[in-house]
Parts: sequence; structure tokens; C-alpha cells
Amino acid sequence: MYRYAAGKLRGLSTLKTNNDTYTDDIQSTINQMMDYFIPEDTESSDGAHHRQARKMMMEPMQTKDDIPFMKQEVQAALEKFDPRKAPGEDALNSEILLQVFRRIPTSFTEIYNECLQRGHFPTCWKRSIIIPIMKPGKEGLNEVHKYRQISLINTGGKLLEKLLIGRIDYHLHSNNLLNSNQYGFIPQKSTVDIALAVKQYAQSHIRQRNYVIMVSLDVQGAFDAAWWPGILCNLRATNCPRNLYNLARSYFRERVALLRTNTQNRKECNEGMPSRIMLRSRFLERTIQ
Repeated sequence: MYRYAAGKLRGLSTLKTNNDTYTDDIQSTINQMMDYFIPEDTESSDGAHHRQARKMMMEPMQTKDDIPFMKQEVQAALEKFDPRKAPGEDALNSEILLQVFRRIPTSFTEIYNECLQRGHFPTCWKRSIIIPIMKPGKEGLNEVHKYRQISLINTGGKLLEKLLIGRIDYHLHSNNLLNSNQYGFIPQKSTVDIALAVKQYAQSHIRQRNYVIMVSLDVQGAFDAAWWPGILCNLRATNCPRNLYNLARSYFRERVALLRTNTQNRKECNEGMPSRIMLRSRFLERTIQ
């Protein structure tokens, strides 16, 4: 993994395509991988619900703005980052940004408050570097789903994501908008809690000599196909503060993914979770009741 992230491994295996043929050069292999990692949201197949959602997400919010980010809030978010994590395209890790913050905390915080006030997520923070990693135990296989992608984004963007998620979290929890049966990505809840809840439910019915059936679903590529207009409509339904909604809407616009081998390959994103580091699960899970 280190050699992949450091750019020391450039070769990719030939891949099987959808029509049971195989890629025969590096560019067709990269195209196959990019198409798999970054699905496209096309409006041609939209139904009435989808068209309504696209229209609704562009309408202005009538809710009040949330308060500006505080210096303590920015510092706490920065200090939670692991400086050993690989940085994004600008090569700035969290330790560098933390040192900058400590020297000019007011100016540093003001940059993020300008983003919040304008509802603008900077374009340079919406570029991700894709590193394809073969899943453990799958070496030598030439099917694209045997690869897992790591998306590296600039730490400055990850910080703005974290601040935005924190504010949306507070809005959802303070207004009791989350389903009580949701356990994932909820403070003070874990997989142990859901396992105990299922056990208790099953035992109570077994004692009554009832049948108990449990169905477990693993949806392939669920977060890769997360529909952005639907996420934004869910935020609207919660009466999300106006500036948070505008910032989230900007976050989902004009995102770009880059896969680098001997050349740089670029593709615009319009579906799925843009950052697998921060929003792969949280953003979708936390805005669905």
C-alpha cells in the first residue's frame, strides 16, 4: 500500500470488461477502473420523483443560518486528525495546518466562516486522488471489483467536511430527527449495542415459542451509487439551516477524481460518496430517518 500511495507502483493488471473481453492497454484498463469506481448519474432515466428531487434541491432554503464556526471548534476538529495519514494533492497534512492555525487562529477560522457564509466549497478541495488497492487475498485476479479505491483529498477540505458534518449532527440530534433504531455512526452506540438488541428481541420470542427470522442485506456498491439530489432533499426535509444546506449543495458540485499512473486521468463525479475518508457512510446515514 505504501508503494501505491508513494507512486512507486505504476502498473495495473488487465481487466475483464462488461462484455467478457479484456482490456488490452493501460488506458483501457484505467477507463474500466474509473467507470467502476465513479458511476455516472444520468437524467435520461429519471422518473417523476427524480425530476422533482432535482428541481427541489435547487430551490432556496427559507430556514435561518447557523452560527459561524468558532476557533475552538476548528482547533478541536484539526486535533482529531492523524498527521500520519496520507495528504491530498497539495501534500499538506494536518500537522502543518494545525501549526498554521496556532499562529493565526482568527484568520484561519475566518477562511472557513467565509465558506459557510457564502455556501461555497472551494474547488481545489473537491479534487480527490484515487489509489486502487487490491483487496486482501485477491491477488492475480483481473476483475475490477477485486480492487478497493482509496480517495485522497486535501486536508483543508477534510476539515471543512468535518465542521459541516459536526453542525449537521448537532441539528439532527438536537431536534431528535434520527430513527431510534439506527446504531451506525451514532455517538455512544456501536455494533455491540445492535447485537444485544437483536439477541434480546430473539430471546423474548423464543421463550414464547415463536419463530424468529433475521435477514441481513449487504448491498453491493451502495455508497458508490448514493444519489446526491436525494441526500440534499433529505437535508431539506429536516429544515437544515440555510448556510449548512448551501455549503452541502456546493460540496456536491463539480467534484473531480484523478487516477494517476504513467499519465493523469480525470473524471467528473456526480454520484456516490465523494470522500471515502469522511463521508463514505456518515453523510448518507445521518440524513436518513
